Amino acid sequence: MIREDAVQNYIRHKYLSPTICYLDNGTQTQPFSGMFALYINTFLGATNAEFFTYPMDVTKTRLHLQGEAAEQSGRGKPRLGMMGTALDMARQEGLSGLYAGLSAMIIRNLFFNGLRVVFYDCLRSRLAYLDPGSGKEVLTVSRGFGAGCLAGCAAQFIANPLDVVKIRMQMEGRRRALGHPARVSNVRQALGDAYQHGGFRSLWKGCGPSCARAMLMTAGDTACYDLSKRHFMAWLQWPDDLFIQFLSSISAGFAASALSTPTDVVKSRIMNQPTDETGKGLHYKNAFDCYLKLITQEGPMAMYKGFIPCWMRIGPWSVVFWVTFENLRKLQGQTGF
Repeated sequence: MIREDAVQNYIRHKYLSPTICYLDNGTQTQPFSGMFALYINTFLGATNAEFFTYPMDVTKTRLHLQGEAAEQSGRGKPRLGMMGTALDMARQEGLSGLYAGLSAMIIRNLFFNGLRVVFYDCLRSRLAYLDPGSGKEVLTVSRGFGAGCLAGCAAQFIANPLDVVKIRMQMEGRRRALGHPARVSNVRQALGDAYQHGGFRSLWKGCGPSCARAMLMTAGDTACYDLSKRHFMAWLQWPDDLFIQFLSSISAGFAASALSTPTDVVKSRIMNQPTDETGKGLHYKNAFDCYLKLITQEGPMAMYKGFIPCWMRIGPWSVVFWVTFENLRKLQGQTGF
Protein backbone atom coordinates (compact mmCIF):
# COMPACT_ATOMS: atom_id res chain seq x y z
CA MET A 1 0.00 0.00 0.00
CA ILE A 2 1.48 3.33 -1.05
CA ARG A 3 1.28 6.13 1.51
CA GLU A 4 -1.03 8.90 0.26
CA ASP A 5 1.30 11.71 1.41
CA ALA A 6 4.25 10.09 -0.43
CA VAL A 7 2.23 9.97 -3.67
CA GLN A 8 1.18 13.61 -3.29
CA ASN A 9 4.75 14.72 -2.61
CA TYR A 10 6.00 12.74 -5.61
CA ILE A 11 3.39 14.20 -7.98
CA ARG A 12 3.99 17.75 -6.75
CA HIS A 13 7.78 17.39 -7.01
CA LYS A 14 7.72 15.80 -10.47
CA TYR A 15 4.91 17.54 -12.30
CA LEU A 16 4.24 20.90 -10.65
CA SER A 17 6.31 24.08 -10.74
CA PRO A 18 10.07 23.37 -10.64
CA THR A 19 10.59 26.57 -8.64
CA ILE A 20 8.82 25.14 -5.57
CA CYS A 21 10.37 22.55 -3.23
CA TYR A 22 8.22 20.47 -0.88
CA LEU A 23 9.88 19.26 2.30
CA ASP A 24 8.88 16.04 4.08
CA ASN A 25 6.54 17.91 6.41
CA GLY A 26 4.73 19.49 3.44
CA THR A 27 6.28 22.93 3.90
CA GLN A 28 6.86 24.90 0.70
CA THR A 29 10.12 26.70 -0.01
CA GLN A 30 10.64 29.13 -2.89
CA PRO A 31 14.25 28.81 -3.99
CA PHE A 32 15.89 30.93 -6.63
CA SER A 33 14.41 29.70 -9.98
CA GLY A 34 14.66 25.92 -10.52
CA MET A 35 16.31 25.25 -13.89
CA PHE A 36 18.22 28.53 -13.96
CA ALA A 37 19.54 27.89 -10.44
CA LEU A 38 20.59 24.37 -11.46
CA TYR A 39 22.44 25.79 -14.47
CA ILE A 40 24.22 28.55 -12.52
CA ASN A 41 25.12 26.26 -9.61
CA THR A 42 26.60 23.73 -12.04
CA PHE A 43 28.66 26.41 -13.77
CA LEU A 44 29.96 27.83 -10.47
CA GLY A 45 30.76 24.37 -9.09
CA ALA A 46 32.58 23.33 -12.28
CA THR A 47 34.58 26.56 -12.46
CA ASN A 48 35.60 26.25 -8.82
CA ALA A 49 36.79 22.68 -9.48
CA GLU A 50 38.82 23.78 -12.54
CA PHE A 51 41.06 26.08 -10.49
CA PHE A 52 42.18 23.11 -8.37
CA THR A 53 42.59 20.44 -11.04
CA TYR A 54 43.18 22.11 -14.42
CA PRO A 55 46.99 21.45 -14.60
CA MET A 56 46.20 17.72 -14.65
CA ASP A 57 43.96 18.26 -17.68
CA VAL A 58 46.82 19.94 -19.56
CA THR A 59 49.16 17.10 -18.53
CA LYS A 60 46.59 14.54 -19.67
CA THR A 61 46.28 16.21 -23.10
CA ARG A 62 50.07 16.30 -23.54
CA LEU A 63 50.26 12.57 -22.71
CA HIS A 64 47.46 11.83 -25.20
CA LEU A 65 49.47 13.45 -27.97
CA GLN A 66 52.78 11.71 -27.27
CA GLY A 67 53.78 9.67 -30.31
CA GLU A 68 51.54 11.63 -32.67
CA ALA A 69 52.91 12.45 -36.12
CA ALA A 70 52.56 16.15 -35.34
CA GLU A 71 55.47 15.78 -32.90
CA GLN A 72 57.90 13.97 -35.20
CA SER A 73 60.71 16.35 -34.34
CA GLY A 74 60.53 15.19 -30.73
CA ARG A 75 60.66 11.46 -31.43
CA GLY A 76 64.29 11.20 -30.43
CA LYS A 77 63.49 12.32 -26.90
CA PRO A 78 62.42 9.80 -24.24
CA ARG A 79 58.68 9.57 -23.53
CA LEU A 80 57.81 11.24 -20.25
CA GLY A 81 55.33 9.95 -17.68
CA MET A 82 52.74 11.98 -15.81
CA MET A 83 55.07 13.69 -13.31
CA GLY A 84 57.81 14.11 -15.90
CA THR A 85 55.41 15.80 -18.32
CA ALA A 86 54.03 18.13 -15.63
CA LEU A 87 57.53 19.07 -14.37
CA ASP A 88 58.79 19.56 -17.94
CA MET A 89 55.90 21.93 -18.65
CA ALA A 90 56.50 23.88 -15.44
CA ARG A 91 60.23 24.16 -16.17
CA GLN A 92 59.94 25.15 -19.85
CA GLU A 93 56.67 27.11 -19.87
CA GLY A 94 56.12 28.23 -16.28
CA LEU A 95 52.81 28.43 -14.44
CA SER A 96 51.10 29.77 -17.56
CA GLY A 97 51.84 26.48 -19.34
CA LEU A 98 50.05 24.49 -16.63
CA TYR A 99 46.97 26.70 -17.00
CA ALA A 100 47.08 27.10 -20.79
CA GLY A 101 43.55 27.20 -22.20
CA LEU A 102 41.84 27.83 -18.83
CA SER A 103 39.78 30.68 -20.29
CA ALA A 104 38.41 28.35 -22.98
CA MET A 105 37.58 25.76 -20.32
CA ILE A 106 35.66 28.28 -18.20
CA ILE A 107 33.65 29.44 -21.23
CA ARG A 108 33.10 25.78 -22.16
CA ASN A 109 31.59 25.18 -18.70
CA LEU A 110 28.76 27.54 -19.68
CA PHE A 111 27.88 25.32 -22.63
CA PHE A 112 28.88 21.82 -21.49
CA ASN A 113 28.82 21.28 -17.73
CA GLY A 114 25.97 23.72 -17.14
CA LEU A 115 23.80 22.13 -19.82
CA ARG A 116 24.59 18.45 -19.24
CA VAL A 117 23.39 18.51 -15.62
CA VAL A 118 20.23 20.42 -16.59
CA PHE A 119 19.54 17.97 -19.45
CA TYR A 120 20.18 14.99 -17.15
CA ASP A 121 17.85 16.37 -14.48
CA CYS A 122 15.07 16.82 -17.05
CA LEU A 123 15.54 13.30 -18.39
CA ARG A 124 15.75 11.54 -15.01
CA SER A 125 12.55 13.26 -13.83
CA ARG A 126 10.78 11.56 -16.75
CA LEU A 127 12.52 8.18 -16.38
CA ALA A 128 12.27 7.75 -12.59
CA TYR A 129 9.16 6.07 -11.18
CA LEU A 130 7.45 5.62 -7.83
CA ASP A 131 8.12 2.30 -6.11
CA PRO A 132 4.79 0.79 -4.96
CA GLY A 133 6.32 -0.81 -1.88
CA SER A 134 8.31 2.03 -0.33
CA GLY A 135 6.60 5.03 -1.90
CA LYS A 136 10.05 6.35 -2.90
CA GLU A 137 11.25 7.56 -6.28
CA VAL A 138 13.38 4.92 -8.04
CA LEU A 139 15.86 5.37 -10.90
CA THR A 140 17.31 2.15 -12.35
CA VAL A 141 20.96 1.89 -13.43
CA SER A 142 20.01 1.42 -17.09
CA ARG A 143 17.70 4.46 -17.09
CA GLY A 144 20.26 6.58 -15.28
CA PHE A 145 22.99 5.50 -17.70
CA GLY A 146 20.73 6.25 -20.67
CA ALA A 147 19.85 9.70 -19.32
CA GLY A 148 23.54 10.45 -18.76
CA CYS A 149 24.47 9.39 -22.30
CA LEU A 150 21.77 11.49 -23.95
CA ALA A 151 22.50 14.54 -21.78
CA GLY A 152 26.25 14.34 -22.39
CA CYS A 153 25.91 13.94 -26.14
CA ALA A 154 23.56 16.92 -26.52
CA ALA A 155 25.68 19.22 -24.34
CA GLN A 156 28.95 18.25 -26.04
CA PHE A 157 27.59 18.87 -29.52
CA ILE A 158 26.81 22.44 -28.46
CA ALA A 159 30.17 22.93 -26.69
CA ASN A 160 32.45 21.25 -29.28
CA PRO A 161 34.00 24.47 -30.69
CA LEU A 162 35.26 25.38 -27.21
CA ASP A 163 36.84 21.92 -26.89
CA VAL A 164 38.74 22.45 -30.15
CA VAL A 165 39.97 25.81 -28.86
CA LYS A 166 40.94 24.44 -25.44
CA ILE A 167 43.06 21.62 -26.84
CA ARG A 168 44.83 23.92 -29.31
CA MET A 169 45.64 26.40 -26.55
CA GLN A 170 46.90 23.60 -24.28
CA MET A 171 49.37 22.49 -26.98
CA GLU A 172 50.80 25.92 -27.80
CA GLY A 173 53.62 25.68 -25.27
CA ARG A 174 54.68 22.30 -26.67
CA ARG A 175 54.60 23.64 -30.24
CA ARG A 176 56.84 26.57 -29.34
CA ALA A 177 59.27 24.24 -27.53
CA LEU A 178 59.52 22.16 -30.75
CA GLY A 179 60.27 25.26 -32.80
CA HIS A 180 56.85 25.56 -34.47
CA PRO A 181 55.24 28.99 -34.84
CA ALA A 182 52.50 29.86 -32.33
CA ARG A 183 48.98 29.36 -33.63
CA VAL A 184 46.79 31.07 -31.03
CA SER A 185 46.99 33.11 -27.83
CA ASN A 186 43.35 33.59 -26.76
CA VAL A 187 39.89 32.10 -27.25
CA ARG A 188 38.70 34.62 -29.84
CA GLN A 189 41.85 34.21 -31.93
CA ALA A 190 41.65 30.41 -31.66
CA LEU A 191 38.05 30.38 -32.90
CA GLY A 192 38.96 32.69 -35.78
CA ASP A 193 42.04 30.66 -36.70
CA ALA A 194 40.08 27.38 -36.75
CA TYR A 195 37.37 28.95 -38.93
CA GLN A 196 39.91 30.59 -41.27
CA HIS A 197 41.84 27.38 -41.91
CA GLY A 198 39.00 24.88 -42.00
CA GLY A 199 35.74 26.76 -42.21
CA PHE A 200 32.69 26.28 -40.03
CA ARG A 201 33.18 22.53 -40.25
CA SER A 202 36.53 22.70 -38.41
CA LEU A 203 34.81 23.96 -35.24
CA TRP A 204 33.07 20.58 -34.98
CA LYS A 205 36.21 18.59 -35.80
CA GLY A 206 36.32 15.44 -33.70
CA CYS A 207 32.65 15.83 -32.78
CA GLY A 208 32.03 12.07 -33.07
CA PRO A 209 34.61 10.85 -30.52
CA SER A 210 34.01 14.01 -28.50
CA CYS A 211 30.30 13.24 -28.15
CA ALA A 212 31.06 9.56 -27.44
CA ARG A 213 33.44 10.64 -24.68
CA ALA A 214 30.87 13.09 -23.28
CA MET A 215 28.20 10.36 -23.25
CA LEU A 216 30.42 8.05 -21.21
CA MET A 217 31.73 10.90 -19.07
CA THR A 218 28.25 12.10 -18.11
CA ALA A 219 27.01 8.56 -17.54
CA GLY A 220 30.06 7.90 -15.37
CA ASP A 221 30.01 11.20 -13.50
CA THR A 222 26.50 12.63 -13.25
CA ALA A 223 24.49 9.39 -13.45
CA CYS A 224 26.95 7.46 -11.26
CA TYR A 225 26.91 10.22 -8.64
CA ASP A 226 23.11 10.26 -8.62
CA LEU A 227 22.78 6.47 -8.45
CA SER A 228 25.64 6.03 -5.95
CA LYS A 229 24.12 8.58 -3.61
CA ARG A 230 20.73 6.87 -3.70
CA HIS A 231 22.32 3.46 -2.99
CA PHE A 232 24.76 4.65 -0.31
CA MET A 233 21.95 6.39 1.56
CA ALA A 234 19.81 3.24 1.38
CA TRP A 235 22.58 0.75 2.27
CA LEU A 236 24.12 2.79 5.09
CA GLN A 237 20.82 4.31 6.31
CA TRP A 238 22.64 7.64 6.24
CA PRO A 239 21.27 11.15 5.52
CA ASP A 240 22.32 13.23 2.52
CA ASP A 241 25.34 14.96 4.04
CA LEU A 242 29.02 15.64 3.28
CA PHE A 243 30.03 12.02 3.95
CA ILE A 244 27.54 10.62 1.41
CA GLN A 245 28.43 13.32 -1.12
CA PHE A 246 32.14 12.50 -0.74
CA LEU A 247 31.65 8.74 -1.22
CA SER A 248 29.37 9.30 -4.22
CA SER A 249 31.69 11.78 -5.90
CA ILE A 250 34.71 9.48 -5.48
CA SER A 251 32.74 6.65 -7.15
CA ALA A 252 31.63 9.00 -9.92
CA GLY A 253 35.18 10.23 -10.58
CA PHE A 254 36.58 6.72 -11.02
CA ALA A 255 33.70 5.56 -13.24
CA ALA A 256 33.96 8.65 -15.44
CA SER A 257 37.74 8.22 -15.87
CA ALA A 258 37.56 4.51 -16.69
CA LEU A 259 34.76 4.94 -19.22
CA SER A 260 35.97 8.07 -20.99
CA THR A 261 39.77 7.76 -21.34
CA PRO A 262 39.92 5.82 -24.68
CA THR A 263 37.53 8.22 -26.40
CA ASP A 264 39.35 11.16 -24.77
CA VAL A 265 42.66 10.06 -26.34
CA VAL A 266 41.06 9.83 -29.80
CA LYS A 267 39.28 13.16 -29.34
CA SER A 268 42.56 14.92 -28.45
CA ARG A 269 44.40 13.40 -31.42
CA ILE A 270 41.72 14.35 -33.96
CA MET A 271 41.15 17.87 -32.62
CA ASN A 272 44.86 18.70 -32.52
CA GLN A 273 45.85 17.34 -35.95
CA PRO A 274 46.61 19.81 -38.76
CA THR A 275 44.16 20.06 -41.68
CA ASP A 276 44.35 20.73 -45.40
CA GLU A 277 42.65 23.64 -47.16
CA THR A 278 39.32 21.76 -47.19
CA GLY A 279 39.39 21.11 -43.44
CA LYS A 280 40.24 17.39 -43.68
CA GLY A 281 42.69 15.95 -41.15
CA LEU A 282 46.19 15.08 -42.37
CA HIS A 283 46.84 12.21 -39.91
CA TYR A 284 43.48 10.51 -39.29
CA LYS A 285 40.51 10.09 -41.61
CA ASN A 286 38.00 9.58 -38.81
CA ALA A 287 37.65 8.25 -35.25
CA PHE A 288 37.85 4.59 -36.36
CA ASP A 289 41.07 5.28 -38.30
CA CYS A 290 42.51 6.95 -35.21
CA TYR A 291 41.59 3.97 -32.99
CA LEU A 292 43.14 1.57 -35.52
CA LYS A 293 46.41 3.50 -35.82
CA LEU A 294 46.67 3.89 -32.06
CA ILE A 295 46.37 0.15 -31.48
CA THR A 296 48.51 -1.03 -34.41
CA GLN A 297 51.27 1.58 -34.15
CA GLU A 298 51.45 2.22 -30.40
CA GLY A 299 49.81 -0.83 -28.83
CA PRO A 300 46.47 -1.39 -27.02
CA MET A 301 47.64 0.40 -23.88
CA ALA A 302 47.88 3.61 -25.91
CA MET A 303 44.10 3.78 -25.47
CA TYR A 304 44.69 4.48 -21.79
CA LYS A 305 47.48 7.01 -22.15
CA GLY A 306 46.94 9.66 -19.52
CA PHE A 307 44.57 7.52 -17.42
CA ILE A 308 46.34 8.29 -14.12
CA PRO A 309 46.38 12.09 -14.63
CA CYS A 310 42.84 11.79 -15.97
CA TRP A 311 41.73 10.03 -12.76
CA MET A 312 43.81 12.38 -10.61
CA ARG A 313 42.03 15.25 -12.32
CA ILE A 314 38.47 13.89 -12.54
CA GLY A 315 38.53 12.36 -9.05
CA PRO A 316 39.32 15.59 -7.16
CA TRP A 317 37.31 17.57 -9.75
CA SER A 318 34.27 15.44 -9.03
CA VAL A 319 34.63 15.86 -5.25
CA VAL A 320 35.09 19.67 -5.42
CA PHE A 321 32.34 20.06 -8.01
CA TRP A 322 29.64 17.99 -6.30
CA VAL A 323 30.36 19.29 -2.78
CA THR A 324 30.31 22.90 -4.07
CA PHE A 325 27.17 22.23 -6.11
CA GLU A 326 25.30 20.54 -3.25
CA ASN A 327 26.19 23.29 -0.77
CA LEU A 328 25.06 26.01 -3.17
CA ARG A 329 21.70 24.22 -3.43
CA LYS A 330 21.52 23.97 0.34
CA LEU A 331 22.23 27.70 0.78
CA GLN A 332 19.38 28.46 -1.63
CA GLY A 333 16.91 26.30 0.31
CA GLN A 334 16.83 23.47 -2.23
CA THR A 335 16.97 19.75 -1.59
CA GLY A 336 19.97 17.59 -2.56
CA PHE A 337 20.51 16.64 -6.19
